[in-house]
Amino acid sequence: MSAVIEMKGISKSFPGVKANDNINLTVNEGEIHVLLGENGAGKSTLMNILYGLYTPDEGEIFVKGKKVVISNPNVAISLGIGMVHQHFMLVPPFTVAENIILGSEPRKGLSLDMNRAIEEVLELSKKYELKVDPNAKVQDITVGMQQRVEILKTLYRGAEILILDEPTAVLTPQEIKELGIILKSLVSQGKSIILITHKLKEVMSMSDKVTIIRSGKVIDTLKTSETSIEELAEKMVGRKVSFAVKKDDAKIGKPILQVKGLKALDNRGLEAVKGVDLEVRSGEILGIAGVDGNGQNELIQAITGLRRTEKGQVLINGKDVTNLSTKEIIDSGLGYIPEDRHKRGLILNFPLYENSILGSQRSKKFKKGIGMDYKKIRDYAKKLIKEFDVRTPSEKVFAKSLSGGNQQKMIIARELDRDPVLLIASQPTRGLDVGAIEFVHQRLIEQRNKGKAVLLVSLELDEIMDLSDRIAVMYDGKIIDTVNAKETNELELGIMMAGGRSEKKH
Repeated sequence: MSAVIEMKGISKSFPGVKANDNINLTVNEGEIHVLLGENGAGKSTLMNILYGLYTPDEGEIFVKGKKVVISNPNVAISLGIGMVHQHFMLVPPFTVAENIILGSEPRKGLSLDMNRAIEEVLELSKKYELKVDPNAKVQDITVGMQQRVEILKTLYRGAEILILDEPTAVLTPQEIKELGIILKSLVSQGKSIILITHKLKEVMSMSDKVTIIRSGKVIDTLKTSETSIEELAEKMVGRKVSFAVKKDDAKIGKPILQVKGLKALDNRGLEAVKGVDLEVRSGEILGIAGVDGNGQNELIQAITGLRRTEKGQVLINGKDVTNLSTKEIIDSGLGYIPEDRHKRGLILNFPLYENSILGSQRSKKFKKGIGMDYKKIRDYAKKLIKEFDVRTPSEKVFAKSLSGGNQQKMIIARELDRDPVLLIASQPTRGLDVGAIEFVHQRLIEQRNKGKAVLLVSLELDEIMDLSDRIAVMYDGKIIDTVNAKETNELELGIMMAGGRSEKKH
């Protein structure tokens, strides 16, 4: 096979970080090539260079053997390179066809030839088995179908080489499987594909080759058929990783969290949580599964006091905490690992020792007269740093200087040290490498084994299935069903995540 892309000696620096360090990458014609690495490894930077969004500080790029300078995305497109970004760039009120032709509209004289556009979209859709309706409005189709529209956009512009950035992040299991079929169909028709991901399972099922990037450097390039998940994880993180989530049978006790008929609005004033009932008992992990944007965030914010409840009740240990302040809810026994560690978990421009007491800053144990006892606070932070293996030169450094995994460890240390009766963990491993994920999972299981109630919200279905004792599936602001984790599978959960119902009775 001949090389369609060669990137030689690519380096790119941003203030304070070398994102790409002398990277060499070769992608052959007709292959699916994965760029694998933890968040911040430099994968997206490298592909943004290939697509013309960044200019490299050093290095050369060859497309089909010819040296090129890709100064902007228009140059990339003219060279047959297309990119599907992690966050789709579609106009929701427009139709599928209107989105696909935007910027490359076919004309009939001075007028837009919409009939021709629809015909061309149908022809492309049929050729590549994408099965999209050109007349459907983007706002009315599923996330998986929107991704197909993005792929069609690149094909409409003549892409021979497709870059997909974290393509499975918002898809159901069925949509992930369908995407794999689509990618293999594209390759069989002569396309070459580069996937950016940190999901090892999808690397193994979708790719022909994998290049591992760690801290801006290429660690290795392997044939997928000649490697394993364990080997990839070790190369990705730099040490052996255990994937087995070990847990004993749950010893379930009394209800700790009770949510009754809860309704809440989103930021636009529309109903996002539509009468949710759920219960989490001591000694269990209840996982909430669902595609992003189905009311999970608003539900958790309403429970934790960050969003007003319009109707219904929230009880912790029998105490009604509906619409109380976050401080009052924390004092009632809540520990909370938020979905956005930068926005809600830490104050990035504060030192670690100040972040270590967030939520407990009014506690008498950190007071000295009418002021704060900073020696005691620093000693407390040192204790958490040691116990939770937070990698930092000092408790005095700003939170923003830590890696994502160590920031998350600091939040978990702070929340668990309060000894909450209820722990809510929302997207607790988002953006973390497999080593940090292993640490977080162990801590959640420990809480459950101590008889705490744990409510886990995650977009990662593997995580939900591995950790949960029971799983509630949320769709369109409602709990579709609650099932026992041991009695379900990815297919059944995926059907429910798309709005279908389980045929089993639990």
